[in-house]
Amino acid sequence: MAPASEAHRTHPLSALLQGLIWGAGVAVALAWQLLDFDDLQWWALASIPAGFLGGLAAGYVSWLFTRYVIDDAEIRVERGILFKSSRRIPFERLQSVDINEPLIARLVGLSELTIEMAGGSDSRTRLRFLTLVEARRLRRLLLTRAHGGSPRDETGELPPEEQRVVLHVVPPDQIIYGTLLSLDFVGTVLATLGSVVAAFLLEDIGWALLPLILPASWAVVQMIMTRIVAQWNFTLSRGERGLRIERGLLSRSSQTIPYDRVQGVGVVEPIVWRRYRWARLDVDVAGYGNPGESDGGVSTTTLLPIAHHDLAMRIVEELVPDPERGTTEPVRPTHRSRLFAPIGWRYRSLAATAHTVTTATGWITRHRSIVPHHKVQSVEFSQGPLERRRGVASVEVHTPDGPVSAQIKHLDAAVARTVTFEEVERARLARRTQPPLAASSADASIAPTISRESSQPSGSTTFRGEP
Repeated sequence: MAPASEAHRTHPLSALLQGLIWGAGVAVALAWQLLDFDDLQWWALASIPAGFLGGLAAGYVSWLFTRYVIDDAEIRVERGILFKSSRRIPFERLQSVDINEPLIARLVGLSELTIEMAGGSDSRTRLRFLTLVEARRLRRLLLTRAHGGSPRDETGELPPEEQRVVLHVVPPDQIIYGTLLSLDFVGTVLATLGSVVAAFLLEDIGWALLPLILPASWAVVQMIMTRIVAQWNFTLSRGERGLRIERGLLSRSSQTIPYDRVQGVGVVEPIVWRRYRWARLDVDVAGYGNPGESDGGVSTTTLLPIAHHDLAMRIVEELVPDPERGTTEPVRPTHRSRLFAPIGWRYRSLAATAHTVTTATGWITRHRSIVPHHKVQSVEFSQGPLERRRGVASVEVHTPDGPVSAQIKHLDAAVARTVTFEEVERARLARRTQPPLAASSADASIAPTISRESSQPSGSTTFRGEP
């Protein structure tokens, strides 16, 4: 093995794979543009294979001028010919290292290494492509250094891959049934079928429905790909440093969720699933950002796509120990909130336990958000003009952007104020006994602070407490 500070290239086949992707894209784009020409010339047709060859050449040049260097303090990825760029990732800011196997790369035994760094919207760096063995070796090396360990033992070799315990493998039939029984999938399928039937029955305006049929059909295909194909053989396992997720039928991915990066857990129970006591688990992970961020269209914040409720809660305990211990009496909205949610107000609640604050909402789809006290960034009390007139207010527990939203709307105003100050105090005390991540801007030694928002409409009240 070459010295750690030596520059390395990715696998030589990366040039071919990247070139094929770029070349195919250019050729398809040119062919699409040429459809508008009535009289095609030879040069126009020749531009399609020329564009494909140009893409192949660009892929080779990109590979030739892409290198990565790993030293004692960071990993550095250098790219560019005329305009060079150098992406530096210090080990202390490294959040996670994941392995993805896109279909085209998987066919030739290659994979992609995805490195997540703390902070910023552009926090993801990819190395395309490496052999699966090399990708796993690099992941082991980077994670060892990120956790302050020695990358090599007395014999000069990397430490062995950590032993993992499989917690659950989601059966494929359960993934299929869960998708078929989800309301958004059923609604999209019915809308597509309705548009197709209407196009046949109403021949005069059938073509006018085409703009509706095509997007609806594509939405159905997308749901099947992201919820069934991408989640196929979903395996959740436990290691010393975090949970690992492996999934995918065509393209495979291996994602690690470090224990100390988990900011909150969400339990989602759609109305049809509740008959079978099924639930989905989402997770807020520092560095992964909001739920809109995905990898190949698949959300990176899904901890478990579907499972029995009891099993799901056991998985929650892997990340949040004793989430139910010391549960206080839940606070709920009163009849005053009926104006804002005639049905839903009965299904809202907030409760604090020894380690977490938990909110519940929703009657068609139930959402339960569980946030450890020491991960709370701030607690916001808000009250609009109409809410103020009705004597109610809302409370939101702030965590990093993600699918977990811990809030309760339209509590009695006095109760909402009490809940806000009590949770700020709990978060402050929890940070004393369990300090937050080094990247957190909160200081465990300061007292709660209250800040008022200045840009609120007349009659509105908003203040935020920070532990």
